[in-house]
Amino acid sequence: MRILAFSDLHANQAHADLLVAASASADLVIAAGDFCNFHKGLQQAVDMLSAIPCPIIAVPGNHETADALCAVAPSQMTVLHGQSHAIGTIEVFGIGYGIPISPFTDWSVDLTETEATEMLENCHQADIIVSHSPPIHLGDKTANGTHVGSTSLRAAIERLKPKFFFCGHIHESWGTSGQIGDTQVHNLGPSVNWFDL
Repeated sequence: MRILAFSDLHANQAHADLLVAASASADLVIAAGDFCNFHKGLQQAVDMLSAIPCPIIAVPGNHETADALCAVAPSQMTVLHGQSHAIGTIEVFGIGYGIPISPFTDWSVDLTETEATEMLENCHQADIIVSHSPPIHLGDKTANGTHVGSTSLRAAIERLKPKFFFCGHIHESWGTSGQIGDTQVHNLGPSVNWFDL
């Protein structure tokens, strides 16, 4: 399976055009949240991706709610927030929002570590975990060098040992990759990222 993955589109038409063009060669597209900006322009942002011809698995970022994303999702998009979805023999688990609580204003949609842990307990096996937020100490470093990732997500990686963990959220860490055990962790950003599984 050839996977095209990205995060943090933020309604950028130029990035969307590149992703749609690349998707012609994909079997699956994975989107790790933040389609719009401050809850505005979500329909337009999703419309930018509507020509993607293959299945899309998406999680909500901290700029949109799961309900809002579900309401505008095209037919080929499956929105996950605390659920699993199978694509052939591949099991994908998704969890969105900022984890832990983001240091922003009240527009940000976030989960506490306790809330995230409870949702992650629904996952018993996964080949891929998609989250908007990164795990602590990998792909989570801000401009001032602070690590702001999630302890609950890192614990889930260590417990479930998926092949891939895809995330975004921390813009200064876009493009960062590394390993937690046997799991490849990628903070994607809005560029074209290819993976084979």
